[in-house]
Amino acid sequence: MEKGIGIAGIAGRMGTLLAEEVRAAGATLVGGIDRPDATVAGGGLFPDIAALAAAAAVVMDFTHASTVQAHARALAQAGTAWVLGTTGLSAEDQAAVAEAATRIAVVQAPNFSPGVNLVLALAERMAAALPAGQYDAEIVEMHHRQKVDAPSGTALGLGHAVARGRGVALEAVKESGRDGHCGARRTGGIGFAALRGGQVVGEHTLLFAAANEHISITHRAFDRRVFATGAVRAALWTHGRPPGLYSMMDVLGMAPPRG
Repeated sequence: MEKGIGIAGIAGRMGTLLAEEVRAAGATLVGGIDRPDATVAGGGLFPDIAALAAAAAVVMDFTHASTVQAHARALAQAGTAWVLGTTGLSAEDQAAVAEAATRIAVVQAPNFSPGVNLVLALAERMAAALPAGQYDAEIVEMHHRQKVDAPSGTALGLGHAVARGRGVALEAVKESGRDGHCGARRTGGIGFAALRGGQVVGEHTLLFAAANEHISITHRAFDRRVFATGAVRAALWTHGRPPGLYSMMDVLGMAPPRG
């Protein structure tokens, strides 16, 4: 990877960890973008995403949904690969990501932890094996009090995995924000509950509840570094990859063959 790795939001909490993990992997950090008065240890601070895209082979991006469309255009124009961990995207944002993926390699994931991605794989298989008419699926997540989107991207990823296993679209069966006299639970619905408080890095539980048994899988992240390590692994993986929209499952070698 001749040009090295760039980081959008390099001075932030996640950006700092990403920079540390790039160096720990022995890769080249070219720098990043952030607010003009940001202090960056090592690497340069570029004026905008276009300048960073021109200098980097791949950009890791855990910033904000409001930046996604501009970043998609700049990275696609420069031919720079993109590792995207930003969540809370709108349909228009996701369309911009998909368009960029026709020109560059994009690794997009709601969570870059290897453990979470194993849970996603298990969620799909379990949903396929447990009939929706008998097993209610509920997803409970908790994060730090500063998190602005709910349900979390990882919770939605779990929901999509369950929906794929059942052969339905999540949008058709999603249930969240129950309050007051909301009626009985829909058969086949996929429920979400979001908790916020303290400085919880991330906790996700998928529960399949039947009349005679409950089955649950829980993942707890204790340090954001696990996300940074996975993202750097994804960034290195993009080297030489053709354009396309990839997931962390591709990086881990767990995705079904394409073609």
